[in-house]
Amino acid sequence: MTDPAKSHGRKSIRASPRPRDLLEPTPALAGVWTARVITLLPEAFPGVLGESLTGRALRDGLWSLDTVDLRGFGAGRHRDVDDTPAGGGAGMVLRADVMGDAIDSAMARTPPDWPLVYLSPRGAPLTQARVRRLAAGPGVTLICGRFEGLDQRVIDHYGIEEISLGDFVLTGGEIAAQAVIDASVRLLPGVLGNAASTEEESFAEGLLEHPHYTRPAEWQGRPIPEVLTSGDHAKVAAWRRDMARRITAERRPDLWRAAQSDETG
Repeated sequence: MTDPAKSHGRKSIRASPRPRDLLEPTPALAGVWTARVITLLPEAFPGVLGESLTGRALRDGLWSLDTVDLRGFGAGRHRDVDDTPAGGGAGMVLRADVMGDAIDSAMARTPPDWPLVYLSPRGAPLTQARVRRLAAGPGVTLICGRFEGLDQRVIDHYGIEEISLGDFVLTGGEIAAQAVIDASVRLLPGVLGNAASTEEESFAEGLLEHPHYTRPAEWQGRPIPEVLTSGDHAKVAAWRRDMARRITAERRPDLWRAAQSDETG
C-alpha cells in the first residue's frame, strides 16, 4: 500500500489505499498561497518548512502545503514510475505517462497562470526577483526529479519552467523544492514579524547585504564599527550602502556589473 497524497495546514486529506482520482482537485485554502509538490518522498515534507517562522505560518493558515505522491500514479502492479533511457545509457528516467497523470491531478482547477516548475540543474538560476514573482502569485506546483531526470516530452507538453539552485547536482529535487518554498513563503504578508527586513536584505536592490553586528560591543578584541553606535541614522545608512556595494563588487562581480548598468541605464 502506498501513502496517499498529503495536505499540510488547516485542511487535510483522508487516508486512502488508492491514488486520488485524476479529476479530483488538490485541496487548498481559498485565497491562501499554496505550494504543491510532486514527489516520490512525500514524507520529506514539510521537513524544515514545518519549523520556525514558516512552520508557524503553515499552522496559522498563512500558506498551504500539498504533497502529491508520484508513486500513487505508477504503472502496473508494482507502480513503476521510471524506465531505462531511450537510446541506452546509465540510470533511469521518470516516465512521461506517470508524471503526466500526477501533473493533471496537481493542476486540476488551478488558475491558467499557475506556475509549474521542475527543479533541474539545467534550469535557469533561481533569483530573488523570480521568488518575488512566485510569492506575489496564487502559489506554485513543484516537480521533484529523481534518477536521471524527467522525460523531455512532459516538459515540452506542459511548457514546464525549469529552475536550478546552482551549478551542482542533488540526488533529488526535494531539497531544492523546500528552498524555493521557503524563499517564497517568507515574503508572504504576516510571515515575518518585520516586513522591512525583506527590503534591506541581500538582492533586494541587486546587491549583497551589508555586515551585521550586535552585543557584546567588543568580542575577541574586535569592536562594533563606531558608526553603528553613533546614533547618526544618515551615517549608518550611508555606511551600510557603501559596504553592500563593496562586498558585492568583491564577491559577485556579475551582480555588481548589473547594478552599475541599472544605475547608468
